[in-house]
Amino acid sequence: MRFFERLADRIERVDSVVSVGLDPDPNRIPEFLADADLPRWAFNRRVIDATHEHAACYKPNAAFYEDADGWHALEETVAYAAGKDVPVLLDAKRADIGNTTRQYAEVLEWVDAITVNPYMGRDSLQPFLDREEKGVFVLCRTSNPGGSDLQDLELASGEPVYERVAALADVWNANGNVGLVVGATTPDELAAVRELVPEIPFLVPGVGAQGGDAETAVEHGLAAYPNTDVDVGLVNSSRGIVFAGEEAPRPDEEATYFGAAGDAAKRLKRRLNRHR
Repeated sequence: MRFFERLADRIERVDSVVSVGLDPDPNRIPEFLADADLPRWAFNRRVIDATHEHAACYKPNAAFYEDADGWHALEETVAYAAGKDVPVLLDAKRADIGNTTRQYAEVLEWVDAITVNPYMGRDSLQPFLDREEKGVFVLCRTSNPGGSDLQDLELASGEPVYERVAALADVWNANGNVGLVVGATTPDELAAVRELVPEIPFLVPGVGAQGGDAETAVEHGLAAYPNTDVDVGLVNSSRGIVFAGEEAPRPDEEATYFGAAGDAAKRLKRRLNRHR
């Protein structure tokens, strides 16, 4: 089953488009997990246990796993999510040229999808695009304030860079495995990109701690998918879910801490579903 087919099935089964960002910042992992062999894995396992009923996808960010123990923790996390039948999208923003990008694409042997950076053009992404069964989310209009430094620049054609990226992604989508990353903090641009590429699913970050617009994220982030009864796309929250326990009445108690993560995922699912 190809990634977007599997994602459509998952969305339909759990009635959710929530992507849970598994970003286990070592400085924020609760003290009661400090003595675990792999604290990041111990943290992620408990988050998955608490949220999997509400998650369409898990999105670990590679930045939080860039060491030997971290990659071990990530491997365990991916395997555990697979055991819950939840797809995993690795937020790695990879791309390069030649042998380097072919090596980067090898990570798709053990995750279901990946984010990639289009800055170096199609040849830098081709090894990812060639994995027909895997999802490839191309950075288009990101949710950070500095995204406008380059993405909003006007080309000679009169279009901004992010619109050209969207148009190119549509051309690159020969295998039907391309998505776009378009942030919820720029609702007008989110709507503009959707108008350009009506059939490409979006990964929409920025709805949690960054305060993005949930209604706009759903209205424009999801796309009709062939032979399914659901529109396909993902709306991501990371810190707002996985660290919700920091605001719990008893954050030093494991059940309370991770129960808050489950409640946060459930609330976001309901909030998004009001607009689906």
